[in-house]
Amino acid sequence: MLEKITNTFSDIMRTVSGKSKITEKNIEETVEQIKMALLEADVNLRVVRRFVNATIEEAKGEKVLRAVDPGQQFTKIIYDRIVKLLGDTKVDLQLKGPDTQSVILLLGLQGAGKTTAAHKLAARLAKNGRKPLLVACDLVRPAAIEQLKQLGDKIGAPVYLEEGAKDAVKVAKNGISYAKKNGLDTIIVDTAGRLQIDEDMMKELVDVKKAVDPVETILVADSMTGQNAVDIAKSFDEQLGLSGVILTKFDSDARGGAALSLKSITEKPILFIGTGEKTEDFEPFHPERIASRILGMGDIVSLVEKAQETVDIEEAKKLEQKMARNEFTLDDMLAQFENVGKMGSLSSIMDMIPGLAGQIDPGKLDMSGVNRQKAIIQSMTKKERANHLIIGPARRRRIAQGSGTSVADVNKLLKQFEKTKLMMKKMSRNRGMQAKLMQQLGGMGGGAGGMGGFGDLSKLGDLSKLAGKFKGF
Repeated sequence: MLEKITNTFSDIMRTVSGKSKITEKNIEETVEQIKMALLEADVNLRVVRRFVNATIEEAKGEKVLRAVDPGQQFTKIIYDRIVKLLGDTKVDLQLKGPDTQSVILLLGLQGAGKTTAAHKLAARLAKNGRKPLLVACDLVRPAAIEQLKQLGDKIGAPVYLEEGAKDAVKVAKNGISYAKKNGLDTIIVDTAGRLQIDEDMMKELVDVKKAVDPVETILVADSMTGQNAVDIAKSFDEQLGLSGVILTKFDSDARGGAALSLKSITEKPILFIGTGEKTEDFEPFHPERIASRILGMGDIVSLVEKAQETVDIEEAKKLEQKMARNEFTLDDMLAQFENVGKMGSLSSIMDMIPGLAGQIDPGKLDMSGVNRQKAIIQSMTKKERANHLIIGPARRRRIAQGSGTSVADVNKLLKQFEKTKLMMKKMSRNRGMQAKLMQQLGGMGGGAGGMGGFGDLSKLGDLSKLAGKFKGF
């Protein structure tokens, strides 16, 4: 995610933060590097000029040149400017109370991921206590209705559709009536797109909007199209009045041009980003957290939130008790592998760890190692998982054959398990170690964005060391 721009900015920030003195020449050279990085990221030229001018003006002030730690102060200026480009603060959906209906109208060109985004949004709203209805108003694209129906069934959300319908406005109105009769409070209307903007599409969308009176009119755009996504947003906004944007395929966007240009050019906030193919790969857009990732500082807050969403509290308590009693088993290890898989791709997790963000080529990251370890454990009997000490040479050969691996792989897993078990035992009995770990994780926790207001950037060094330990684990 944003690997190219993150790598460039990480290098720039490392150089800047290491300086004990910042001069006007330092500032000009650094800002020139930033300008080239933004242009290479396909950021709008007007946005780049504003960014550069504002950064130079603020950075050349006496506040930075005479700061106790000018390198860190300059880093903070760049961070603040990137946050401003991305939209300043997180913007929430403006939905009505549960006793009445709220309509969300999704717009976008064909291929942007509108239908997929619709079901991801429905799943998130349902998780937050809403009762969503998906309405199939894409009557142009073949199989669009069937796709929405399958995705709705996948998450257990009702889908209103009319087979063979030709009038999208009528379907949208009927969908709202269906929602009222069935006590559904949030209607997500999936509309038709085209390969490019044309009059027929726009006229239909204008008519649908008038008919449903949405509280949110959201453009779904492909983040990988860069400035083109910004131009598309401008066109839709001029004719339909957007309230926000969902950027899809954000996990595949190495440059970040769309995210960094949208708010400045259109004045419309990015509400959500699609970060993968799974239903749960859909996140609220936090400008300050994305800015942190771009600068290579990770995103501990989002990482902790993902873990909280994935881990069952009661199961976590049971695991803690097992660790204290030295009863951690291979079944427990398998459960932890499953939990990590639920948190998303390995590259997305690495992006959130300070010190690792943007430093690892996502093409070299895969889950094959984890999947191999899972297969080994799954090839064991219940007794073997409960007591690894009974797994002798004959059992190891059988397990290797059953999992399609080698005896060496089985031996490696068992050694890793023993080390993990020992480490967990030590941590469960060492309150000081636990407190230190939480202190390090909490060092970035001040403020809504988890950046601590950049009050103490030295914390980043501690977190980088911690990340290195986890990398080897």
